[in-house]
Amino acid sequence: MPSGLVALALGGFGIGLTEFLIAGLLPQVASSFAVSEAAAGWLISGYALSVAVGAIALTAATARLPRKAVLVGLVALFVVGNLLSAVAPSYPVMLLGRIVAALCHGSFFGIGSLVARSLVAPEKKSRAVAVMFAGLTLANVLGVPFGALVGERWGWRAAFWAVTAIGVLALAGIAALVPDGAGETRSPTVTRHSDPAPADGLRAQFRAFRSCQVWLTLTATALSYGGMFGAFSYIAYTFTEVGGFSPSDVAWLLMVYGVGLVVGNLVGGRAADLDRDRALVLALLGLAVTLAVFGLLAANSTASVILVFLMGLFGFASVPGMITRVTDFAHGAALAASANVSASNIGNALGAWLGGLAITAGLGYTAPLYVGAGIVLISVIVMAVAARQAKSPAQRTEPCM
Repeated sequence: MPSGLVALALGGFGIGLTEFLIAGLLPQVASSFAVSEAAAGWLISGYALSVAVGAIALTAATARLPRKAVLVGLVALFVVGNLLSAVAPSYPVMLLGRIVAALCHGSFFGIGSLVARSLVAPEKKSRAVAVMFAGLTLANVLGVPFGALVGERWGWRAAFWAVTAIGVLALAGIAALVPDGAGETRSPTVTRHSDPAPADGLRAQFRAFRSCQVWLTLTATALSYGGMFGAFSYIAYTFTEVGGFSPSDVAWLLMVYGVGLVVGNLVGGRAADLDRDRALVLALLGLAVTLAVFGLLAANSTASVILVFLMGLFGFASVPGMITRVTDFAHGAALAASANVSASNIGNALGAWLGGLAITAGLGYTAPLYVGAGIVLISVIVMAVAARQAKSPAQRTEPCM
């Protein structure tokens, strides 16, 4: 495994911690700044909105710059944002720190995925992306308990100081271990026609969005994330109100889900390198079936533990393949890779909204699981159509606009 991938994974771990740890710190932060729980919640929702905006804006703004230099700058921005949060004298400064840190999120994973795949031979590109995302999935497992543990022992500011330190290490690692020119030109070992030369310049970046395959992949990404996180957003209620678990059980159940994410990410990367479109269709179909069965068996505690693991596994098994697929058909455009991150965040918001509507309508706490299964089923159809079109040379290159 190239050492540059380890540095990218460390950066992904730090960014993931920043996203997730705040959930375990909200009561302390709200008390510290004397703000309501709803106002403190903006530290989460404001972060998510900034991710969606920053993914497109920063990638477009840096389209002509060397990708390694851009990654170093993004991690530096991440360090500044978390430093602001750590020393924030007031709630507005804290919120500003969260926004600054979030701006780098989408672009880091979009551009970083292109750099990661350039470090290995083309038959291992999805696995390389999976290694980079392993940091994010590990942060999903550790983020909330890490924040809660550090916050309880040393205060919430200590958690942000720790993440700042991780960011500094990632910054040094990327600067030292990622080769100059990574992601700019093809490596001598990368000779397959399917591994595209990077799209240079902003106009070339936007031209990539003429491809129907790019739009179909982005749509499948948004729907798959929407289905999974629409169900996940209310999973604590499903566990406690339907499954009979105590509130104290929710933490370890979420860790089971996080372990599923880690396993799914690694297995999905390997499977995508063997037969990407087939692996994507099967992963999405597995997620749809898992969510539907979870809705039926949510009252069974043993089944709930198994199904929440499978929910994480199938939910993240499609991520490496989706990213390499969108960048292949976008001819290496970093903007398309970042748009994939934005699509996932849009899907998260849509899924959570629809799941909330189902609960408000009185359909119960298993309703988000069924809603999620329906959304993911549409994603299966979209991905199947994309896979079928990709088999035809004429349809594969046909522009949507």
